[in-house]
Amino acid sequence: MEPTSDFDPGKLAKSLLRRSRQGALATLMPGSGDPYCSLVNLASHLDGSPILLISRLAVHTRNILADSRVSLMLDERAAGDPLEGARIMLSGRAEQAEDERDLLQRRYLNAHPAAEAFVSFKDFAFFRIRPAGTHLVAGFGRIVDLKPEQFLTDLAGTEDLLAAEEGAVEHMNADHRAAMGLYATRLLGAPAGDWRCTGCDPEGIDMQDGQTTLRLDFPERVADGTALRKMLVRLVGEARAKTD
Repeated sequence: MEPTSDFDPGKLAKSLLRRSRQGALATLMPGSGDPYCSLVNLASHLDGSPILLISRLAVHTRNILADSRVSLMLDERAAGDPLEGARIMLSGRAEQAEDERDLLQRRYLNAHPAAEAFVSFKDFAFFRIRPAGTHLVAGFGRIVDLKPEQFLTDLAGTEDLLAAEEGAVEHMNADHRAAMGLYATRLLGAPAGDWRCTGCDPEGIDMQDGQTTLRLDFPERVADGTALRKMLVRLVGEARAKTD
């Protein structure tokens, strides 16, 4: 089905990837090839691809190590009929990512602070799902298949921003929680709360209060730390203007 004219499927898929903290992970049983589905916690890489922290003792991890093909279902968890909310089924391969462990650990713990208690256990490892595509269902006339370039964030030319991201997140949470509150309440219409930043990327910032997550998209792409700083200041000004 073709999307309606007022619908941006790529933007919605990106938002679901950034905001989701749990999903249904489908793997393949060795030998039989039977599907196996489990509930997992997740976070997002800077490009939006899902990050998993899973134990090698779990069935789904053993399945992945035998055959890396996976599917991941994410949904909006909307109130009322869950089938009325948007959802995506992402397919791809789950790869252990030791070369990026520091980055994956930082972003995962930002989203799931309680995982600090077991992140160092020897049987746990970080996996990153490399998407091959996704199927988005968002209502009548809004069913679309998307390629990775349509829902992942292009990181080309943003090396300076990626290097500055960790410090920017720490700075926002240590010194600018009031700004985070303004972003949430005035720009995104969310209730007041203990909002904190869980990540920045070229296209926006992610925020969280307990189990509630928000995505604030930038009006234009930023590629370095200076541009990010200016954008965050600009958005505070826009939020304060709405307050007045």
